[in-house]
Amino acid sequence: MEVLKQRIITDGRIEKGDILKVDSFLNHQIDIELFNEIGKEFKKLYQHHDITKILTIEASGIGIACIAAQYFHVPVVFAKKTESLNLDENTFNSKVYSYTKQKSYEIIVSKRYIQKEDRVLIIDDFLANGKAALGLRDIVIQAGASLEGIGIVIEKTFQPGGELLRQQGIRVDSLAKVKAMENGRVIFKN
Repeated sequence: MEVLKQRIITDGRIEKGDILKVDSFLNHQIDIELFNEIGKEFKKLYQHHDITKILTIEASGIGIACIAAQYFHVPVVFAKKTESLNLDENTFNSKVYSYTKQKSYEIIVSKRYIQKEDRVLIIDDFLANGKAALGLRDIVIQAGASLEGIGIVIEKTFQPGGELLRQQGIRVDSLAKVKAMENGRVIFKN
């Protein structure tokens, strides 16, 4: 997706620890026009799948998932990282390790919102080590639902997540694949 790659080149910043900061348009400040193009691209990729739910994880995936969901005409379910008083006791839970935060979370989804008849598309902003995607897949499995695929905005192909997921037979579609970050530059995989 060329418009996304150009935006990463123009506005992305590389920080220590192989961190690609895209917070000016993707996950702190949001460029809605770009999100609309991202949503259309995910719809094009999964147009022949009967998606009934989009699943993501708080917080950065929510905006992307919501914009994409309007093209699928389905609800978005997001896994919460913290328990709250208004969350059902009847939940699916999974452990996720966050590379950027360097800590583990228990993610939680109410059993009311994903059922065995659902055909789920997972959407998230980044794929690095694959832990969030695996945790979300675990929730889909616990629900007995069908995982149709995982849509990722930016995949760091130099980290093992994408390969790990694909080796398990999971369909993964990444809109921008970063092969390397060298000398302050982002290098994309074709």
